[in-house]
Amino acid sequence: MTGQANITPVVVRLKLSLLRNGLKQSGGRRAAYVVSAVIVVLFGALQLLGLIALHGNDHALSVVALLVAVLALGWAVMPLFFPSGDETLDPTRLVMLPLRPRPLVRALLTASLVGFGPLFTLLLLVGSVIAVAHGGAAYAVGVVAVVLALLVCVALARAVAAANIRLLTSRKGRDLAVLSGLVIAIGAQLVNFGAQRLGSSGLSQLDPVADVLKWVPPASAVGAVDSVSEGSYGAAVAQLALSAVALYALIVVWSRHLTKLMTAPDGSTLQAATDRPTTRERTSGGLARLLPAGRTGTVMERSLRYIWRDPKTKAAWVTSLAIGLIVPVFNALQGTGSIYFACFAAGMLGIQMYNQFGQDTSAFWMVATTISSAHDAYVELRARALALLVITLPYTTLVTVLTTAMLDDWPRLPQALGLSLALLGAMMATGAWTSARFPYSIPQEGYKNVVPGQTGLAWISIFGGMVSAALLCSPVIAAAIWAGIAKNGDDWAWLLLPFGAAYGTTLTWTGLHLAAPRTAARLPEILTAVSKG
Repeated sequence: MTGQANITPVVVRLKLSLLRNGLKQSGGRRAAYVVSAVIVVLFGALQLLGLIALHGNDHALSVVALLVAVLALGWAVMPLFFPSGDETLDPTRLVMLPLRPRPLVRALLTASLVGFGPLFTLLLLVGSVIAVAHGGAAYAVGVVAVVLALLVCVALARAVAAANIRLLTSRKGRDLAVLSGLVIAIGAQLVNFGAQRLGSSGLSQLDPVADVLKWVPPASAVGAVDSVSEGSYGAAVAQLALSAVALYALIVVWSRHLTKLMTAPDGSTLQAATDRPTTRERTSGGLARLLPAGRTGTVMERSLRYIWRDPKTKAAWVTSLAIGLIVPVFNALQGTGSIYFACFAAGMLGIQMYNQFGQDTSAFWMVATTISSAHDAYVELRARALALLVITLPYTTLVTVLTTAMLDDWPRLPQALGLSLALLGAMMATGAWTSARFPYSIPQEGYKNVVPGQTGLAWISIFGGMVSAALLCSPVIAAAIWAGIAKNGDDWAWLLLPFGAAYGTTLTWTGLHLAAPRTAARLPEILTAVSKG
């Protein structure tokens, strides 16, 4: 087979063979595939019927333009979070074959149309065209629009995959899939918020967005159908041309990345540069200079590097940061929020103090060798708490101030911020204690956060600690309630800020001192528990 031959049928058969051989591996995999296929087809058919029902609605274009734009966005991010979902997404498997980029692009583009993802997209695109088409000319243009939009979506996914294939096929790249849960969680909140706004205000809220999106590929292809229905043939030609140009540009970008991937050497074929900085030079950055000297600074730097580099730790932090902001802000936007929802940020970030040693997994033995007394354990726990506070304190303050500004409830800012700081201190205290008393292992691979057999420990550690933290905050909560109902409570409400800060600091100091001797005494049990993953 040469680069000039038509390799499209071969690549399509290759994809079908990969699919067939994968299903032969186990009955469970076949059952999961069949169930997934049925769900996708049924859901797509229901969406098709719903879009057809929009035919004749004044705001049909607003709905379908947004829908097609979201579809394209989904195709763009799919390779980043599910790189193993399609074996043919990795063109580096074909580098040893004498293939030219142009026929290879054509073959891979055709092979990309095989699967339930393209079928689901096709159903939505067909429904979108039917929703806005009026007249024979519109339906004729709709056929072209569906093909163009589908090819743009597929080419977008391929271009993104080719541009990031070195990352996606590495271990660090595969760990990006851990963040898919965060994307789904945030997306669900956005969809819920948008549905509530539409339910109260109607589809007319989407019209300004549609006016822009109908000129953005691939939604512009569907916009062309609406333009033909309205008799604006010049606009329709321009919108179709935009989608065609976008498809051509994506194919050019994709082809260039393929050429680079199949001709340029990677790190495995190059000798290590002799002038690379040593480990000591690489690690002695600006972060170390900003931290305290001695063991405290070393532990803080290690904890902060875990947050930045370890996929599981990073995913947990990003999720907490995002949800801690989304809950109070979205409730404030809907007019149903309270300034005390800002405490949600402190609660989400305080959870990161729980199971501190489990986050180290089997590497905890290196830490354990440096702990020979309760004082060593106290310094270790204190440094970990300080590393967390470097992020949690300014973030909690920012969320509280932002929520206050959105609600325009500035008189209650000291109460809300004081309560948040007290809650943060309580969770630092209970997190340190439960880390020593109920440690559990976190698997390095996959989506699970607890190894089998330790789920009970995780529930006791997290939820037991959260309940204890809430009870410990009862004095500050009682003071906030009194300030809200007493006649002269507003005159004293500002004292809740220093009271909450001092109370939270005291709780943190007490919790660390109580957890330190238990940590030193239970080092072998902790090491055994956290090394099971």
